[in-house]
Amino acid sequence: MNAAEAPVLRVEAKKNTVLQSHGRRPWYGEDGKPFSEAFVIGIAGGSASGKVIFSLYIVAVNAENLAMHNVDTRRPADCSDSFYKTHTPQELKLAFENNYDFDHPDAIDMTMFAACLNDLKACKQTNIPVYSFKEHQRLPETKYLYGAAIIIAEGILALHDPSMRALYDLKIFVQCDSDLMLARRIRRDVSERGRNVEGVLEQYLRFVKPAFDNFVGPSSKYADIIVSGANNSVAIDLITTHIRKKLQDRSRHIRPKIARGLSRHQTGVHTPGTTIDMLDISVIKKTPQLEGIYTILRDKNTTRGDFIFYADRLSTYLAEMAMELLPFKPKSVETPVGAISHGKELDAPFICGISVLRSGGSLERGLRRVLRDVAIGSLLIQTEPKSGEPLLLHAMLPNCVKFRHIAETSWVFLLDAQIGTAAAAMMAIRILLDHGVQEERIIFITFIVALDGGVSVLRKAFPKVRLVAGAVDTKLQIGWLDGKEDEGRGRDVWIIGK
Repeated sequence: MNAAEAPVLRVEAKKNTVLQSHGRRPWYGEDGKPFSEAFVIGIAGGSASGKVIFSLYIVAVNAENLAMHNVDTRRPADCSDSFYKTHTPQELKLAFENNYDFDHPDAIDMTMFAACLNDLKACKQTNIPVYSFKEHQRLPETKYLYGAAIIIAEGILALHDPSMRALYDLKIFVQCDSDLMLARRIRRDVSERGRNVEGVLEQYLRFVKPAFDNFVGPSSKYADIIVSGANNSVAIDLITTHIRKKLQDRSRHIRPKIARGLSRHQTGVHTPGTTIDMLDISVIKKTPQLEGIYTILRDKNTTRGDFIFYADRLSTYLAEMAMELLPFKPKSVETPVGAISHGKELDAPFICGISVLRSGGSLERGLRRVLRDVAIGSLLIQTEPKSGEPLLLHAMLPNCVKFRHIAETSWVFLLDAQIGTAAAAMMAIRILLDHGVQEERIIFITFIVALDGGVSVLRKAFPKVRLVAGAVDTKLQIGWLDGKEDEGRGRDVWIIGK
């Protein structure tokens, strides 16, 4: 198979098109805990045998089928080359002289490789090293990875280490003719890595060939499947079918369990015995002014400008109330007249906001007014039309959440306009927990909560998350989005209102 045979995906621009996306489906149950791990594939083979190309073809040829399981089509492989150890000045000198053995198992930090892969398999975030082949050194920056249901780890020694093999759900060895591998290596190293032909040949004879004979080739006995590195279209089809079946076996629908008692939602009768106090929801004290704001926001005749203005006012109230849940410590200051005043200051090393798009954006301005220069990220979560399950389409998170050692000490304001079925809210909280954010340091800010929705399931799953709301309604009803049809069916929208 060559590059010309790979499928080309075209998207034609059309105004007001409803996107049919294939995001990450729930990987957790109604209790908020993960019920399945990512599917991990280990791909080994000789240098330049076609491991990366094989990985890309698995995705490209079957993009429509595998996209629904969220494979990163840009680069689906977690390459072992990223985990070369940091080199000493003496090792760097040998590397530039082509006298360093990069193909020996000792050259790769297998402990870090296994740790990062284990995090991804457990649906957690990880940061992998970035290695420069031109500088022969690991760079200071790292690459952030999170959210794929399928992980492909490839490298010449991917099947060599027992700790790595224990993490794979499928082990593949790519076999290729030695002459073809040498030709590919020469072309790659000269054009992409700034080497010369003489140096490539010397390194191949001294290190690459012996490493293949001693370590790489023998590891093929651990493979579940051995495929050709030249023509592998049949193998790709078989492997894709196997992956799809395994993922379907692991799938679970949680929406019916979150949005329980659909008949009660339609009639607007909340679950007997459920109260705001029982659900531990902090609600703004009702005042004539607050009721007036909500009346304006609910009025169908309210103009767009008035709606935005009063939504901003309400978001500021909510942000002020949420700030009271942050930790403060005593602080004494000297006033301009020389007196000592005893007060408080924030005792939170890192604070950020994360908006659940698009409705969460209406709360961002209020948070910025209350907390100056606060970093705000976003999560794009959309409902799948057929099943109603939430889909994670995109995550753009602040650095205080991307790095776990920082996330563990960070406070996060999670912003969403409403909590109805609570499906998006549950996914957003689960994402933060996967990054290491402590449950008790998550403060969920929302305009309105449906007492008859999935909030009770949400509170049971995440009891330590603080929930700040402007109002609580007891009615959750289903409406239809007029003017849009999906394969002959209307698209349901959850609506909160009295």
